[in-house]
Amino acid sequence: MNFMKHETAIIDDGAVIGENSRVWHWAHVCAGAKIGKGVSLGQNVFVGNKVTIGDKCKVQNNVSVYDNVHLEEGVFCGPSMVFTNVYNPRSLVERKDEYRDTLVKKGATLGANCTVVCGITIGEYAFIGAGTVVNKNVKPFALMVGVPAKQIGWMSAYGEKLDLPLTGNAKTTCSHTNDVYTLMNDALFREESK
Repeated sequence: MNFMKHETAIIDDGAVIGENSRVWHWAHVCAGAKIGKGVSLGQNVFVGNKVTIGDKCKVQNNVSVYDNVHLEEGVFCGPSMVFTNVYNPRSLVERKDEYRDTLVKKGATLGANCTVVCGITIGEYAFIGAGTVVNKNVKPFALMVGVPAKQIGWMSAYGEKLDLPLTGNAKTTCSHTNDVYTLMNDALFREESK
C-alpha cells in the first residue's frame, strides 16, 4: 500500500488509490472509485463507485462524492459541501438510472457548505463561495456566490480576486505569479508567465 489509510477508514476491494494519498478517519471509498496521487480525503468522507478524483485534490471533512461526480486535478472541496446526482429525488421513486454527471475542472474551489446541483460543469479555477448553491454551468475563473449562484468577479489560478469587470474586454496581471489574464467576450483567458 503506497498511500496512508487511517485504521477507521474503509476501502472496498477494487478501489484504486494513487500513491501518497491520505484517507482519514471514518472515510469510506467504494470499490469502483478511482482516486489519483497526492489526494487527501478528510474525516467522514464518502466516495461512490462511479467517481474519479484527480491528482492533488483535497476533499475536506464530511463531504460525500456520489456516483457520476468527476473531479479533475487540484480540486478543493471545502468542509461539508454537498454534491447531488439525481435532479428530482423521491424516496418512493427509483431513479438510479437517472444520475446526472457533474464535472469539476482543474483547480476549482468549492467553498465550505456550498451545494452543487447535478448535471453541470464547473470551469477551471472557478471559485465557489461558502454556502453558495450552484445549479448552472460555471465559467473558468468565475467567482460565484449566493443562492442561487451569481457571478461577482473573476479569480486567478493563484486564488486571488482579479481587478476586472464582469463583462467586456480588459486585461490584468496577477501580482503573485505574473500570469496575464485577458477578458474577451465575457470569457477569461490566462497566459502563464515564463
